[in-house]
Amino acid sequence: MVVLLLVVVLALLGAVHRYVWRRLVRDVTAPGGLPRRLGTAAVVALPLCSVAALVSSRAGVPFRIQHVLAWPGQMWLAVLLYLVLALLVGEAVRPLLRARLARRAPAPDAVTAPEPVPVPAAAAPDTATPAPAAPAPESATTPTDPSRRLFVSRVVGGGAAAVALGTVGYGTYGVLRGPRVKRVTVPLAKIPRAAHGYRIAVVSDIHLGPILGRAHTERIVATINSTQPDLIAVVGDLVDGTVADLGPAAEPLARLRARHGSFFVTGNHEYFSGADAWVDHVRELGLRPLRNERLEIPAGFDLAGVDDVAGESEGRGPDFGRALGDRDRARAAVLLAHQPVVVHDAVRHGVDLQLSGHTHGGQLWPGNLLAELANPTVAGLERYGDTQLYVSRGAGAWGPPVRVGAPSDVTVVELASKQA
Repeated sequence: MVVLLLVVVLALLGAVHRYVWRRLVRDVTAPGGLPRRLGTAAVVALPLCSVAALVSSRAGVPFRIQHVLAWPGQMWLAVLLYLVLALLVGEAVRPLLRARLARRAPAPDAVTAPEPVPVPAAAAPDTATPAPAAPAPESATTPTDPSRRLFVSRVVGGGAAAVALGTVGYGTYGVLRGPRVKRVTVPLAKIPRAAHGYRIAVVSDIHLGPILGRAHTERIVATINSTQPDLIAVVGDLVDGTVADLGPAAEPLARLRARHGSFFVTGNHEYFSGADAWVDHVRELGLRPLRNERLEIPAGFDLAGVDDVAGESEGRGPDFGRALGDRDRARAAVLLAHQPVVVHDAVRHGVDLQLSGHTHGGQLWPGNLLAELANPTVAGLERYGDTQLYVSRGAGAWGPPVRVGAPSDVTVVELASKQA
């Protein structure tokens, strides 16, 4: 089954690249010319680089080589997505543009013949000889159909490339400048009056890796600290790599500051990167991991955290009974869980508020449509029974460091007491 899926994916990837080559290389360049050779080489090399970037970390390739492969390989995936979307729109524009050019070009038989030049009678020969027809003015010649097709192909291809590069460029800027602060007020019936206005800074999906490194962490830490939260919740997918490779990139997390501390739960990507080693490392940086456990926050509510469902392959998946089974349900419970899909377990265990990430809000439009198929909530606050679920879009990006239609955020969740 896995082999069949791989074959299908590779066949689809090949078909997409052949389409891009046809529209952006073959249709707009002369056969045998240098531009066509360079374009063909790029369409072959870039997908190979993308595949290498995707498999290099799993294959144990040295981190420096991963870094070299990641930028061109990952960025090409984002550019390819929007190139294909723009070219598909161009398919509808192409016949309209051709028709407009055809209407504007004069028909060959509509060229007006020059007026005959009168010959003086004295100079006229005895036998009338018809004068040769004058050639049509060069400016009135109609462009040949191949020339018109080439012009249309270049306009459509150039426009598609400009749209794709502009979209990806803006989306990259949005990631590299760092997340913006989003504020959400969540009323909870069981929160005591003393906890009214309590601020939890929620950050997820930082995704430190070959592209996003220490500078990315520093921007996120500065953003979180600027909100002066009472508590910080890092809800998974901190890294895409090992402690040996990314430990220095995570070090700025030691500068996180909150009145009641910083807490961490694992995401699915931690289990691709050595979850136990990362749990130990974040503990050394001053964050408290919550691995299917709970503690009482002095403000008057319980804070619980569960391991990600990806940990089930290692015998460390979410254990709601252990984290929430014997608690006093008269107290409000706030749960940290990476994936929104566990909200139904949270409802059964009387959780008042679940804080999650994982979805990236779709990250690259129209990826939000796919994310909606796999998650109960893609982004924002929704209610499930007596449980409210808040899903952050995340502070980083997986794969290409690009976000389109799903800007990164650090969310300050402010708890509101109905007794206030």
